[in-house]
Amino acid sequence: MLSAAEKFLHEQIPITRAMGLRVVANDEGGFTVEAPVALNSNHLRTAFGGSINAVATLAAYGFLWLELNDASVHVVVAESSIRFLRPVRETIRAICLRPAVDDLAAFRSQFAAKRKARIALRVNVIEAGQTAAEFEGIFVARSA
Repeated sequence: MLSAAEKFLHEQIPITRAMGLRVVANDEGGFTVEAPVALNSNHLRTAFGGSINAVATLAAYGFLWLELNDASVHVVVAESSIRFLRPVRETIRAICLRPAVDDLAAFRSQFAAKRKARIALRVNVIEAGQTAAEFEGIFVARSA
């Protein structure tokens, strides 16, 4: 399942290959993707803020893609914000936190009824056990 998600991201969002994005986990902790700072660095040799934002967005996108389990569904980010708390020096590790059971159930119910739904997702970017960035986004899924 993880390799299918990574393959989908690389095929449908080509920049993910250049970023070195890898899907590394989907468990009770959330959906996790990583990208090396070496391919996403700024002039200070830390992670470029735009890359951190992109990897966080992709963690949420990937989470929703796997949850829906239907490649024909279109997933888009409608709005997002990010707070940068500390530099990332080696690996951008973004974990999309699982939404509350009730929120996910309401999303699924609305999608089943209207073939379109939106959900708020949160992502933490972690390095060396510390939160480096906090991302929040509203994602919309709709049938093709």
